[in-house]
Amino acid sequence: MINKNYDLLGEQLAESGLEMSIDLFTGIAAGASIIGGIFGSSQADSANREAERAQKKAQKIADKQADITNTYNQKAFEAEKQDYFAARQFQYNTAVRQWQYDTEIQDFRYLQDVKKYGASVDNYQNQLAFNTLGAQMAYESQQASFNELLTSTAFEGQASLVENLQNTGRASLGQAGNSRVKAMQSTLAEQGRNAAIMSASLVSGEREFQRGMQEVALQKYGSDLQAAANLMIKPQALPEIIKPVMGPARTFIEPAEVLPGAVPPAQRTSTLMPLIGGITSAASSIGNYTMNFTG
Repeated sequence: MINKNYDLLGEQLAESGLEMSIDLFTGIAAGASIIGGIFGSSQADSANREAERAQKKAQKIADKQADITNTYNQKAFEAEKQDYFAARQFQYNTAVRQWQYDTEIQDFRYLQDVKKYGASVDNYQNQLAFNTLGAQMAYESQQASFNELLTSTAFEGQASLVENLQNTGRASLGQAGNSRVKAMQSTLAEQGRNAAIMSASLVSGEREFQRGMQEVALQKYGSDLQAAANLMIKPQALPEIIKPVMGPARTFIEPAEVLPGAVPPAQRTSTLMPLIGGITSAASSIGNYTMNFTG
């Protein structure tokens, strides 16, 4: 009867020394697997540390970039505000200076117009005085001419009267009867004719005098109207120029803070898996050896 527990192969291997070699090979393979697992675990740990360093470096760069961007945005915002308020103040100051200049020019022109108006009023009054003086001289000239006519007519009348009286006396003394009467009638007729001529001359002279006085008055009136037409209109002060005012200021909004860019977390590799794999591989090698030689 065969003993099932009898290991013929083992006995033979033991006898031949092959069993020791297989055990040694199996131990080396198992040790290599464990060492490979330890090495893989070490590499995984090194890779994890490198990934963490890279992640920290990327995060540091992202933080620095965010700080640079926020600093630049803030400085740009402050510079924009400063430039805006400086330009706003400059524009207001320029508008105020322009307003002052325009006001001075307006006042200067008004004063010049007032002076011109005053000179125009003086010229108008002087022209009226000149017109009055000229009309007065014309009146006096017309009156003098009419007075000369009256005087001349009076002298002519007196001379004619004397002559008629003389003729009448001679007629009454030199003849008698009908001849005397005719002579006296002729003398009286001549005297009447002379009186009519002088009367007509006086009437005509008086009419001419009246026309002359009217023409003088009309010329004075026309000259006065012309002087009034040349008179400037009294200037009036213009309304004040509206003074510029500072408008409402622009509303500024602070720039939003830029957050650091998202950096993905470091990809970690398990340091136990290579070790577990090595141990599992070693165990598998030993198990296979046992199964092969115990079978």
